[in-house]
Amino acid sequence: MGLCLLPPGSPSQRVQFILRTKEDEQHVPHRLFSELDEICVKEGQDAEWKETARWLKFEEDAEDGGERWSKPYVGTLSLHSLSELRSCISNGTVLLDVCANSIEEIADMILAQQEQSTEFDEHMRAQVREVLLRKHHHQNEKTANLLPVVCSFADVSERQSDLHLLCKPAQTITPCPSPTAAEAKDGVNRASRAMDLSKAELHFMKKIPTGAEASNVLVGELDFLHQPIMAFVRLSPAVLLSGMTEVPIPTRFLFVLLGPEGKGHQYHEIGRSMATIMTDEVFRDVAYKAKNGADLVAGVDEFLDQVTVLPPGQWDPSIRIEPPKNVPSQEKRKMPGALDDSASHSTLEKHGGPELQRTGRLFGGLTRDVKRKAPWFWSDFRDGLSLQCLASFLFLYCACMSPVITFGGLLGEATNGHISAMESLLGASMAGVVYSLFAGQPLTILGSTGPVLVFEKILYKFCKEYTLSYLSLRACIGLWTAFLCIVLVATDASCLVCYVTRFTEEAFASLICIIFIYEALEKLSHLRDTYPVHTHSKLDFLTSYYCKCEAPTHPSNETLRFWESNKINVSGIAWENLTVTECRYLHGEFQGPACGRDGPYTPDVFFWCCILFFATFALSSFLKKFKTSRYFPTRVRSTVSDFAVFLTIVIMVLLDFVVGIPSPKLHVPHAFKPTRDDRGWFINPIGPNPWWTVLAALVPALLCTILIFMDQQISAVIVNRKEHKLKKGCGYHLDLFMVAVMLGVCSVMGLPWFVAATVLSITHVNSLKVESDCSAPGEQPKFLGIREQRVTGLLIFALMGCSVFFTSVLKFIPMPVLYGVFLYMGVSSLRGIQFFDRLKLFWMPAKHQPDFIYLRHVPLRKVHFFTAIQLICLVLLWTIKVSRAAIIFPLMVLALVFVRKAMDLCFSKRELSFLDDLMPERKKKLDDGRNEAGEEEESQKAMEAAAAASSVQLSVGQTRDLEIPKQSSDR
Repeated sequence: MGLCLLPPGSPSQRVQFILRTKEDEQHVPHRLFSELDEICVKEGQDAEWKETARWLKFEEDAEDGGERWSKPYVGTLSLHSLSELRSCISNGTVLLDVCANSIEEIADMILAQQEQSTEFDEHMRAQVREVLLRKHHHQNEKTANLLPVVCSFADVSERQSDLHLLCKPAQTITPCPSPTAAEAKDGVNRASRAMDLSKAELHFMKKIPTGAEASNVLVGELDFLHQPIMAFVRLSPAVLLSGMTEVPIPTRFLFVLLGPEGKGHQYHEIGRSMATIMTDEVFRDVAYKAKNGADLVAGVDEFLDQVTVLPPGQWDPSIRIEPPKNVPSQEKRKMPGALDDSASHSTLEKHGGPELQRTGRLFGGLTRDVKRKAPWFWSDFRDGLSLQCLASFLFLYCACMSPVITFGGLLGEATNGHISAMESLLGASMAGVVYSLFAGQPLTILGSTGPVLVFEKILYKFCKEYTLSYLSLRACIGLWTAFLCIVLVATDASCLVCYVTRFTEEAFASLICIIFIYEALEKLSHLRDTYPVHTHSKLDFLTSYYCKCEAPTHPSNETLRFWESNKINVSGIAWENLTVTECRYLHGEFQGPACGRDGPYTPDVFFWCCILFFATFALSSFLKKFKTSRYFPTRVRSTVSDFAVFLTIVIMVLLDFVVGIPSPKLHVPHAFKPTRDDRGWFINPIGPNPWWTVLAALVPALLCTILIFMDQQISAVIVNRKEHKLKKGCGYHLDLFMVAVMLGVCSVMGLPWFVAATVLSITHVNSLKVESDCSAPGEQPKFLGIREQRVTGLLIFALMGCSVFFTSVLKFIPMPVLYGVFLYMGVSSLRGIQFFDRLKLFWMPAKHQPDFIYLRHVPLRKVHFFTAIQLICLVLLWTIKVSRAAIIFPLMVLALVFVRKAMDLCFSKRELSFLDDLMPERKKKLDDGRNEAGEEEESQKAMEAAAAASSVQLSVGQTRDLEIPKQSSDR
């Protein structure tokens, strides 16, 4: 005899030993579809197998009296039924790796293992065989359609070949024999029934993953039996048993439990337990790799070790538990030792990927970024050929147009038209197209920022006071800024991003989101000044209200100079006949009870703008959540959700057109030319300015460099978060290099500067989320990642540059609708920011607080203290942002890094690892589960050392309610 390596004694250790065994082609685990059939006796009809429940991941029951399936739910099992199941496997027949092509062969093998006795003679054996060969009635079959069908053997073979085409390529199917004469006589042809797939079956087939196999559970009570018969069969290879399974997939496992009448409910619960345990990931793998019945028993024992018992007096067993949104990984059950990570929270996790490691060479980081992104370049265009990308493009185009034009208008006011809406459109289009083509992270959307506008105002005022050429000095500053950014790229300065933790990210992102929300509401409120409302009017005097234009009684010096310079004869003007625009142009005054401060009251316009604004926000939010609605097919819901914002804009534009109230519209420049006639598209950096201004421009360029670097890199960090599951990598150095190049180009052409826009980038990423298509009933679609591509950004900015030619269409878009889109983007971008979750804890009693992972490990007072510090920093950033000191805003963002460093003195590293890191919440809980698994394993070992294994494990083999004769046969 040779030496034999014995597996460990505890169930979990034995299961790990089984799962580590080498597997061949026939023992590779597949996803399982479990079906529970019970013997059903009807009055005046022969007994037949009736499908009562099914499992793909969660349990679905055939509703009594209704021709439908129940809503998927988490199956709850009694401990007694699991104990009986263990007894069945331990004492019953176990046939492994059986080669059979039909249910007849399987039935003969099962009955051959039953010992001959007075209670089980040949006649009874024949009766049991007849029962096993009875037809199977499935829930989706209609009784009216079960008519006798006479098919020739040629038709049967043809249908059988078609049936093979329905199955997945990864499945191995053994051909089944032709139906018996008895079956043909009764009109029961399993192959024909399997091929007559209804719409419901075809829909359910889409839910079954590729390569899935079936596990059939047959239970029932027979009045002629005196003792139960149990068998567990594993077929090798899997065989398509026509007519047995609801859908045409091959059967791998078969569990049979037949017993005397009177215990039908008990058999039903054991069958449910068997079907449920077969959908368990760990036991399924054990069932595929088991060598004998003892391995299966060890799998049941390990399953029992993981079972949670609910006290009978504290819950209602009739309640169906909803499937969870996220199911934890079972890897710790397979290899708990390898996954133990007790030190996972001892140190903070930084952005420590290869893209942020210093190379020690000039442009070393840039070179690595190019090499990392080059293999993905063509796939970035192929992956963009998707309906979801079209929806994202249409949404983001409308969302980007308005801020670019608004920013250009504000620049035009600040710079006396030197840079205005036309220049803003051209600059955004050029920079966006080049960035989308060649940047390391094309998911980032470029936009304008508030500090840049403040800098432009200060610079123009300075040039005006000292009679310098604004565009020339600005070009010098821009070229110096581009040069300094390239120096930062050359020295791998982007590696400093690793010190930007969640604390800084969330403060910055929260501020930008709040600014979006604030500015959307502010723009709406400003419409009241343009379209004033008569708030205290009396309805009975509406006929006497009027507002007319009159010559000013006391004209100002400015008005007199205007009249004189334009040679206006005041006395010759019929003031009462002038329009509102003409009256304002001639500096007239509005007089009358229906006049506001700056013109006549405007009926309905402001309130209509409010309706458009809030309706856009509400409808966008509703349509975006339509994907999780219970109405309409999945494809319709998914399409509506993807096109949510674009559909909202279209609906609001049509509604505004039908109602006809003159709301303010989007204004796009009509001609492709500079706003001012005294400037061209290319600016001389020196121009009329003294030569020393070229050198002096280096000082403000240092401040602009910090501004560009912080805005760009923090937005890039947020886009590149690990929870987005990006697969193509990122390129901080390449991103900054492309921004620097386009900044220099825009400076020479006299165009605005553009850097990464935080909210637009977050919105872009959220619009491209990819979820699993094929999911089991009740299973939530899994987040797979982001559709990484360059097409959406390229189309957005390319079409933006062509917007000059679409003014006839864009002029119908109401501005309040775009303001509502801004509000939606700001609010939707706040979701997932941990800071706001912690902020709500201040007003939430402890018993109502959510089960956040950091609340398990960090005292609540420390959580509040951390949140308070972050809130104070956010308020300070807001104060600086809206004040005249907004130019130093990037410096204050940089100061957050030092504030965060100082917090090491107030918090332990473990506390900070839960409050301030970049791991998503689900990953954090998984790590916590790993630690607990390690602790449980240690305690289990201690218990095993203190007591015998028989006293520790649940001795379910002693339960003899079924009194199954021990006839186990392992093959």
